[in-house]
Amino acid sequence: MGSLPLQTVPTEFLEWSRHRQALLEERLQNILPAPEIAPGRLHAAMRYAVLGGGKRVRPLLACAAGEVAGASLERTLLAGAAVELIHAYSLVHDDLPCMDDDVLRRGKPTCHVEYDEATALLVGDALQSLAFQVLAEYRLTDEPALQLEMLRILASAAGSRGMAGGQAIDLEAVGRSLNAPELEFMHMHKTGAIIRAALQLGVRCGKRLDEAQSLHIDHFAKCIGLAFQVVDDILDTESNTATLGKTAGKDARSDKPTYVSALGVAGAKSLARELREDAMQALASFGDRAVRLRQLADFIVMREF
Repeated sequence: MGSLPLQTVPTEFLEWSRHRQALLEERLQNILPAPEIAPGRLHAAMRYAVLGGGKRVRPLLACAAGEVAGASLERTLLAGAAVELIHAYSLVHDDLPCMDDDVLRRGKPTCHVEYDEATALLVGDALQSLAFQVLAEYRLTDEPALQLEMLRILASAAGSRGMAGGQAIDLEAVGRSLNAPELEFMHMHKTGAIIRAALQLGVRCGKRLDEAQSLHIDHFAKCIGLAFQVVDDILDTESNTATLGKTAGKDARSDKPTYVSALGVAGAKSLARELREDAMQALASFGDRAVRLRQLADFIVMREF
């Protein structure tokens, strides 16, 4: 699969995504405590870790899922902001010396390098708490019980049976060879859980979907969440540090099992294509309501191939 030429990316999708990225940045600017508020150093570090970087794929998925359910943009942006805060916290902790020990993230020094390890640890703690504050403080649905369910969904996705559990499995797997099913189990937790949560929160900001529709959205989320990790593994092998904004080739040097080490580059690319097709089929019944989800699936799978 070759690189997706810029001219093949629909202009209106670029406009849609840039518009929502800009709005999300404004929401995050307002949600994050100002550095003038004590403790100023912690608040400055929180803003450093979140603002002005990243593709914001998870909030975009929340917005696109909200469109399927007829949700208001304001509500899906807030849901997306909560998910992005969880994602940012995970990156700060993931980069710490006791985890992956990385010095570059989103093209700039990691939080613990720019500040210090203790501050970075507290940044992650505070961003996680702030994510749940957002879900509790703003009205995201007209049904209180449904908003409570949204809190449960994000908490479960971030916890030991989701992202944190996946990270634990990842740390235990260093130096071992994992087959494709074992890798899938790990990444459905580490990467896929928060991506699934983004879509689940987005649709719950709108009208209730029936059971079949909800299952289709969740199947799309599972496929695209796994595809995201497969592509990340490929990019870690084929791309460079300047393009990635983080240290390229680190997985191989750290002897971490990846889809490339398990399947080879060609096999990993083939799997990414299969996951994309499966994801697209899951959206067939939604028609034009799911156009942004389809475009995001293309972006996720073909961002650097």
